[in-house]
Parts: sequence; structure tokens; C-alpha cells
Amino acid sequence: MAPVLLLAFGVLMMAAVLISERARRTVVSTSVLFLVAGLLLGSGGLGLVEVAGEDDVVRHFAELALFSILFVDGAQLPLEDLRAAWRLPGRALLVGMPLTFGALALAGHLILGMTWIEAMLVAAILSPTDPVFVAEILGREAVPLRLRRLLSVESGLNDGLALPVVMVLLAFAGSGQAEPWKPFASAGLGVLLGVAVPWFFLWLERRTFLGSSEQYRPLGGLAIAAVLFGASELIHANEFLAAFTGGITLATVREEFAIDLRDLLLPVAEAIKLATLMVFGSILSLPFLFAPGWPGVAFAAVALLASRPLGLVLAMFRGGLSRKEWLAAAWFGPKGFASLLYALLMLHAGLARGTWLFQVAALVIVASIIAHSSTDAMVARVFAREEGASDAAG
Repeated sequence: MAPVLLLAFGVLMMAAVLISERARRTVVSTSVLFLVAGLLLGSGGLGLVEVAGEDDVVRHFAELALFSILFVDGAQLPLEDLRAAWRLPGRALLVGMPLTFGALALAGHLILGMTWIEAMLVAAILSPTDPVFVAEILGREAVPLRLRRLLSVESGLNDGLALPVVMVLLAFAGSGQAEPWKPFASAGLGVLLGVAVPWFFLWLERRTFLGSSEQYRPLGGLAIAAVLFGASELIHANEFLAAFTGGITLATVREEFAIDLRDLLLPVAEAIKLATLMVFGSILSLPFLFAPGWPGVAFAAVALLASRPLGLVLAMFRGGLSRKEWLAAAWFGPKGFASLLYALLMLHAGLARGTWLFQVAALVIVASIIAHSSTDAMVARVFAREEGASDAAG
């Protein structure tokens, strides 16, 4: 399996490089290319790659991809910028996300007949937004800064904040008993690690008897990421909050280290993302995805078209966003790597209806990947044209 998977990934990566410029200007999406390729190569297609959802390799890929992306995203947000931009993400996290959670839980219960625990579990899995498939939005200066910060800060924090809720609900859905303090203690440990490890490393680097050369400095951020990931696993800390907090700490204390980190890890994070999509696609098939039937399709439509906009319209009431900014923020609530990882955790938990619940979540995730990664460039161009028209009028 490994040689076929590696060969397929290399060929697809060549294709992605060759179409990357066109993908920036059209609805062509490299993310969808890798997802569909995995679907064709897997047991639901040609059968060249045999990977099951229960295999740890899928979960590890998703975990590593999410960690690396959150670390790089955090490294673009020094604390001063975070303080200045906190108002809108705070509304999205404290008002929008709970409302989205409630709407999804209600839809799961009414449309699919889930128990309330199952409905809340699936809602917690699908509620976090994810910046992975809206790179064109976050990377274009023509897009208003407050919109980019809203999506970046909200998605960076809510992935880690949703994990304790998912773990508590998984425990209730499995044994009916849970120790809620453990996941939340894990979240606190993640934040503590994210601050302590980069700060201590950078404090050492400034000592007169030490110092980093220009050649080795880019490896500093990579070393911090490795320590954060490994330490989080050892002490059961929330690795996603550790990653995002660690990136913010790095950008705040030593901006040059954060810049070098982004230059080094951005292409690596993109490659891990695409590999994860291919592996994820290989565990799926069309009959598997559509096993929940039309009720599952209706639930996916509610998840993408209603729950996020409902939460955002109330959270951002009189928030100062223009109509276009609000529509973009409401649309780009994709269910990406965090949702994928949490859905795999649910599949591994051995719940009575775990496979069916995973199928429901996977259908929403796949629909989101296709919809959001195919429209980010188009939405970014709308803002670019608007800015160009404004400049011309000026």
C-alpha cells in the first residue's frame, strides 16, 4: 500500500503545482483534487489503497495536519494584533459557536432521529470553523483585515475549545459516565505549554553565551513545534491549543523567528493537508457517504447553509461588518481537519451507532471541503475588485 500511496501522492502533487496558478483564479481546487483521487484509489474505487477509518494512520495524518496549520496560523498573530482584533472573534466564539452548536443538535435530533447525546456529539464535532480551506481569503490583502482576523482567530481557538466538549460527550455516549474536568484540564495544560515552551527557548537564545545563526534560525520554530507536540502527547495536554498559543507566543516575543517559521512550514503544512485529504478520501465511497440517505443530505444542507449563518447573524449584530464581510464570514464556516479528526475519534470510540454517526459527519465534511475550497478564490476576487474600484474612484 505504501509505495502506491506515495507514488499517487507524488503524481498528484506534480499536478497540483502545475494547476496552482489556475486554481488561484478559478473554482479549480487542489483540495478537491486530492480528495477525489483518494476516493478513486480507495476500496470504494479502484481498490489500490486499502485504508480503513479505524486505522490510526488516518487519525495521525489529520492530527498532524491540524497541529501544523494552527501553529503557523498562530505565528501570524502577535499578541498586540490579537488584542486589537478580539472583539469580533470573541462574539463568534462566545455567541456564534454555541448558537451553531444548538442549531446542529436540534437538526440532528429532528431530521435524523439522533438521541440528544448523539445529536450534541455530532454538533460539537461540526461546530468549529476551520481556516484550512479558505487560504485565499486569509492570504489576500484585498480582503478586509477585520474579516481575515475574525476567521483566523476564531478558527484557531475554537478547534481546541471544542475538543473538551467532544471528549466529555464521547464519554457520556459510550459509558454514560464522564469526568468533565479532565478535558478542560487538558485545555489549560495546552495553553500553558504553548506559552512556556517558546518563551523559555527564546529566553535561552538571548543569553550571551548562546545564540542562533541565520542558517539555523528557521529550525527554531520547527523545534518548538516538535517539543509542543511531543510534550502534549506525554502529559495529555490539548495539542491544538498548545499549537495556536505557541505560534502566538513566538510571534509576540521574536517576530523574526515567526517569519522564518512561516517560510519553512507553510509548504510543509500544505503538503500534509493534501496528503490527509487523499488518505481521508481513500476510506470513503459514495455508498458509504450517502448511507444516511436523504435525511443525511438535508442535515448536511442545514449544517452548511443555515446553522453557521444563523449563529453569525446574531453574534455579529451591530458588530460593524459590512454586508459582504458578514456574508463571507457566515459562508466560510467550513468543517475541516478539526471536524475530521473529532469524527475519527468518535469512530474509534466504539459507540453503538458510531459508524452511522461517522457517515453523517463525513458527508458534511466532504460537502464542506468541496463547497468552501472551490469558492474561496472567487470570494477573494470580489473583495479585490471592490478595492480596485475604490482605488480608481479615489
